[in-house]
Amino acid sequence: MQSKKQNKNINHRNFFKVLGAGAATSTAALYGCDTGNSKTGSNSSGTSYTEEMTYQTNPHTGDVVSLLGYGCMRWPLRTNSNGEEEIDQDAVNDLVDHAIAHGVNYFDTSPVYVRGWSEKATGIALKRHPREKFFIATKMSNFAPELYDREAALAMYNNFLKELQVDYFDYYLLHSIGGGTDAMETFRQRYEYNGIFDFLKEERKAGRIRNLGFSYHGDIAVFDYLLSLDMQWDFCQIQLNYVDWKNATDRNTNAEYLYGELVKRNVLAIIMEPLLGGRLARLNQHALNILKQERPEDSTATWAFRYAGTPEHVLTVLSGMVYMEHLQENIQTYSPLQPLNQREYEALEEVTELMLRSDYIPCTECQYCMPCPYGLDIPGTFAHYNRCITEENLPKSSVDPNYTKARRAFLIGYNRSVPKLRQVNHCLGCDECVPKCPQRIPIPDEMERIDLYVERLKQKLTF
Repeated sequence: MQSKKQNKNINHRNFFKVLGAGAATSTAALYGCDTGNSKTGSNSSGTSYTEEMTYQTNPHTGDVVSLLGYGCMRWPLRTNSNGEEEIDQDAVNDLVDHAIAHGVNYFDTSPVYVRGWSEKATGIALKRHPREKFFIATKMSNFAPELYDREAALAMYNNFLKELQVDYFDYYLLHSIGGGTDAMETFRQRYEYNGIFDFLKEERKAGRIRNLGFSYHGDIAVFDYLLSLDMQWDFCQIQLNYVDWKNATDRNTNAEYLYGELVKRNVLAIIMEPLLGGRLARLNQHALNILKQERPEDSTATWAFRYAGTPEHVLTVLSGMVYMEHLQENIQTYSPLQPLNQREYEALEEVTELMLRSDYIPCTECQYCMPCPYGLDIPGTFAHYNRCITEENLPKSSVDPNYTKARRAFLIGYNRSVPKLRQVNHCLGCDECVPKCPQRIPIPDEMERIDLYVERLKQKLTF
């Protein structure tokens, strides 16, 4: 795909030494960090890239893939002349242009992202560039029972080609396997009983799918089942960050196990949620001080992206970059990647311990729970609550000296962040959102907990 320049090998041994992924040593020689033909220089905001993007080579197809991948889940929006929200295509084009100009070549989308608008917007932006400049990934997102039907699933597949304006897929995924009340039965209805799994394998043989994989959330039995099948998966998309390595919540599985199983089978890992829904970019002052002692100039996001990019068998790390400054910072982090050392891993372990002691809600703001049938802003509510935990503006006791100030900050911030008609007190506990949540958050229970908390604050009741 891209011409290779000087090979820049990255020493990942510390990663495996510290975290115990010794199984990777048998195949570590397959991967290096190649420097592609990215441009250097400065951009309109003054950010300067003095080095070139780090790349990983896919041994299955020879693809030279940027270690930073563009997750197209959160494209910027604007209000049109009718007062309705829509994709800001001009902003999307600018982001894609900047990404490609500075070495990013992997773009990950889905028919369910950004209210169903992501694929079309991504296709429009990428169509303006030569096809060999990028790799496109999308997914069979047949979540609703009416899409389990073979013809409906095939119509979705063919629509991908139209929306993305391509005639083949570089990377194609079975989307979010492991979900549902009966996860194995749900998987079989989505992919096996209707013959879609066999269809996708035939599409790979025909070359219309160059790499076939799946993304995982939920029941580990389905993950293990797919890896046990007599076929070569090219890649698997997993949630990996320094909290989830050993401390995944609810029905998610520790990344240490997921990554180790992929390494054993020579299946590449593509990483999602490196920031855990933004949580790892918003640390409290105590955690921030721990990291600043090691690398005073680095942001908390840089730490998280370096962690996610260090493992040897990671092909690319996805980031849903809505703003140009986020894109620029992440490009800088991977141009080139500086792998974590042992002292830095120990610092992150200390930060993790601090985070686990909080009552943070593990929401990644993925929007899968939306729209709420009663109009609630579920991610917005959780985001405000979590932000107050991070900023230490979550009053715990009415005798706290900071109670009055923290109470005011929480309530005023809540009204600014979430319109009153979309706030938690309107939740009826219908449970429609529960099976949609990849993090398996008991959403109605958490909404009720926040509602009680807010009411106590409003009434100035003693905690």
